[in-house]
Amino acid sequence: MESVQTFIANVINDKLWLFISFLLLAAGIYFGVRTLVVQIRMIPEMFRSVGEKPSDSATDEKGISAFKAFSISAASRVGTGNVAGVAVAITVGGPGAVFWMWVVALVGGATAFVESTLAQLWKTRNADGSYRGGPAYYMTRGLNARWLAVIFAFAITFTYGFVYNSIQSNSIAESMGESFGQDALWFKALIGLVLAIITALIIFGGVQRIADFTQIVVPVMAVAYLIIGIVVVAVNFQEVPGMIADIVGSALGFKEVLGATLGQAFLMGMRRGLFSNEAGEGSAPNAAATATVSHPVKQGLVQTLGVYFDTILVCSITAFIILLNNPTYGAEVQGATLTQQSLAAELGGWAVHFVTLILFFLAFSSVIGNTYLAQANIEYFTESKVVMTIFRVVVLACVFLGAIGSVPLVWALGDTFAAIMVLINLTAIIPMAGIAVKLLANYSAQKAKGYDPVFHEDMLPGVPNIECWDGSDPVTHRNGQIVRSV
Repeated sequence: MESVQTFIANVINDKLWLFISFLLLAAGIYFGVRTLVVQIRMIPEMFRSVGEKPSDSATDEKGISAFKAFSISAASRVGTGNVAGVAVAITVGGPGAVFWMWVVALVGGATAFVESTLAQLWKTRNADGSYRGGPAYYMTRGLNARWLAVIFAFAITFTYGFVYNSIQSNSIAESMGESFGQDALWFKALIGLVLAIITALIIFGGVQRIADFTQIVVPVMAVAYLIIGIVVVAVNFQEVPGMIADIVGSALGFKEVLGATLGQAFLMGMRRGLFSNEAGEGSAPNAAATATVSHPVKQGLVQTLGVYFDTILVCSITAFIILLNNPTYGAEVQGATLTQQSLAAELGGWAVHFVTLILFFLAFSSVIGNTYLAQANIEYFTESKVVMTIFRVVVLACVFLGAIGSVPLVWALGDTFAAIMVLINLTAIIPMAGIAVKLLANYSAQKAKGYDPVFHEDMLPGVPNIECWDGSDPVTHRNGQIVRSV
C-alpha cells in the first residue's frame, strides 16, 4: 500500500500538478482580465446577491435560494481541506504554502464566477419545478461537446462521491483517534460504520433535506471555529507580523525553511488551496445551478464569495493556529492531529475535543455536499432510481473504507482526481468565457439604470440551448412583467 501511495504522490501528482498549478493561475488571470477583476471590484454586490430569496414556482414548490445553493457548495468546500488539508500543506510545504493558498483563492475567484454563471445560464428544470445543472450541462449545451461532458460527469461522480468522501471520513476518524487516544483498526472501523449509517439517513432524503441540513450546520460550525481561531490570534497578536513575514518570505524564496523547499510550498499551496475552495474544479457550479435567481450573474457572484469565505477566512485561521505554535516542517505528513495539537498548546487539552467536534460537523457536511454534487451528475446520465440507489450504496462503502485508510494515500488520490477535473473543466470554460463576460455586461448595464437585474434569453441572442430563462419563473419578472431587453 505504501508503494502505491509513493507512486501516486511522487510519480503522478508531482508532474501532473506542476502543469495544473500554472494552468489554474493562467486561467484565473485570463478570466480576471476579461471580467475587469470581477472577483474584487464587485465584492459588495456579492453580499447583496447572497440574500436574494427565490419566488414560488408554478408548482408551488419553494425554489432553492441563493443562500441555500451557497450552503450546499460551502458544505463541500468547508471541511477537511480547511482543518486537515492546511495542516498537510504546512508540514510538507512550510508557511509559504499558505501564501499560495491565498493566491489561488484571489485569482481563482474570477474562475469561480465564470463557471457558476455559465452553470446558471444552461441549467435545466426538473419535473417538480426545481433546477439542476453544472459543467456537464454547459459542456453539452454551450460547447456542443457531449463527449467531454460524459468524461467530466464520470470524473466528478467518482471524485466527489467516492474519493473525496473517503478523505472526509478519514479525517474524522483521525481526529477522533486523537481525542480518544485510539489508533486501533477496530476503532476506525466503528467510526466509519457510524458515519455510513448517519450519511444514509440524510442522502436518501433528497436535495431539499441536504440544503436544510447544510444551511444550519455549516455556518454555525464555521463561525464557532473562526471565533476560537481569532482568540488564538488575539492572544499571540505580537507574533502575527513575524508570522506573516514568514509566510510571504518562504513563499517567495526570501527565507529558507528547513525541510520545505520553495517548490514544495508552491505545489502544496496550490493543491490544498484547490481542494479547499474548488475554484475551477467544476464542482460548485452543480450547486450554483440549483438556485432560483433573477440573473445568472448573481449566483456567479455568490459562488465567488464562497471561495473567499473558505480560503481567506477559514483556511487562514487554521494556518495561523498552526504557525503560531512553531510546527516542524518537512516531517511526517500530518493532518487534523496537527491542528488539534496546535490549538491544545494554546488553549488547553479541551481544544483537542473541540477540533474533533468542529471537524466532525464540517467534514460530515462535506460528505453530504459531495454526494449531492455527484448525484447531480448521475442525473445527467439517467434518472433511474435503481442507479441512484446503487451509487448511494457505493458512497456509503467509501465513507466506511475511508475511515480505515491511511492519511497520505487518500490525500494523494484526491490530488490526482482533482487535477483531472480541473483539466476537463478549464478546457470547457476558457472558450466560453466571452458569454460570461456578456452576461456580466448585461447585469452591469441594468444596475447602472437603477434596476434589480433580471435576465431573459432574448438578451443574449445567438446563444443556443438556453432552457430556463424564458420568463416562466416569476423571479425573473420586473413589476410583474417579463423583461426581454436591458
